[in-house]
Amino acid sequence: MILTRTNFFACFAFGAVLNAQATLPVVKQPFGRTASGTPVQLYTLKNHNGMSVSITNYGATVVSLTAPDRDGKFADVALGCDNVHDYEKQDAHLGGLVGRYANRIGHAKFTLKGVEFHTPKNDGDNTLHSGKGFDRHVWSAKVAPQPEGAALELTYTSKDGEEGFPGNLAVKVVYRLTDRNELNIDYTATTDKTTVVNLTNHSYFNLAGEGQGDILQHQVTINADRFTPVDAGLIPDGTFVTVQGTPLDFTTATAIGARIEDHNAQLVLGHGYDHNWVLNKREGELSLAAQAYEPQSGRLMEVWTTEPGLQFYTGNFLDGSIHGKGAKTYPRRSGFCMETQHFPDSPNKPNFPSTTLNPGATYRTTTSYRFSSR
Repeated sequence: MILTRTNFFACFAFGAVLNAQATLPVVKQPFGRTASGTPVQLYTLKNHNGMSVSITNYGATVVSLTAPDRDGKFADVALGCDNVHDYEKQDAHLGGLVGRYANRIGHAKFTLKGVEFHTPKNDGDNTLHSGKGFDRHVWSAKVAPQPEGAALELTYTSKDGEEGFPGNLAVKVVYRLTDRNELNIDYTATTDKTTVVNLTNHSYFNLAGEGQGDILQHQVTINADRFTPVDAGLIPDGTFVTVQGTPLDFTTATAIGARIEDHNAQLVLGHGYDHNWVLNKREGELSLAAQAYEPQSGRLMEVWTTEPGLQFYTGNFLDGSIHGKGAKTYPRRSGFCMETQHFPDSPNKPNFPSTTLNPGATYRTTTSYRFSSR
């Protein structure tokens, strides 16, 4: 082809159309101010299928996530709040980026290189989600062009000694919404001192739509033959136990409510499901960890991750006190979490996969929530 002035501009215009199709704009809008007066923003990403995700830089929090049912009707399937003020008041970590150490640390202490570190006791004698964790801070945010369209990049630096953890930890999380109806979350972190790191997203899902009743009819599959049993403080005892023959067996699709009230000692301790499953996988491999299917809408969510564990939590401590979106309330078991992460209390369990991060190394992990219908 000879490139004349006319077809040059035709090709340029065609390329501009393709580029417009490849990248939809990220919409930014105010989301209120924190109690200390810091302005907070809400960023909305969309794909070409009509799916959207809204994320606030307060806590790198997923505020809403829409997905189509079998008839193509969209609903918001993530529990959340309408403004930063309501996020500051709630303590369920709705949609937040949890760290520096997600989940629990037993007796609120751990030892690194012979030095004992103490973290806040905010869950009985234990630390849960690092006390005032990363979901309680305002992050820096910018739109980050990606090969598959726009993404949102958020960064936060946790100072040495924050909530008792050693080292200045520089964290970056990138949220991408693809045209394959995937919400991909890529985490990286570096430190200047040896520390522990365990990051996750704490979204609560209801595939019937947030605020649309309980999640007990959702059918769940977890790709794990073992779990880590817990004590009365929900701290793992350090063993790995088979799920076979227990109510924690989700190796085949099972309704959440089918066995949740069984008088199994682990379910009694957790007030339902609030346990870590040991995923069947190779270290660092991005693989299918779990599925959740809502039979009335036909919505299906797959969870893929490079992490070794999955904390499946069924909203046992939701109590209707949170001001959700559109004046909705979120009663007990109105949402479930599938938190991809390392195991709880790993810093105190040498037989668990390590969560130690050293200077010069980079923490990297990826999780993908993939939506479809049937």
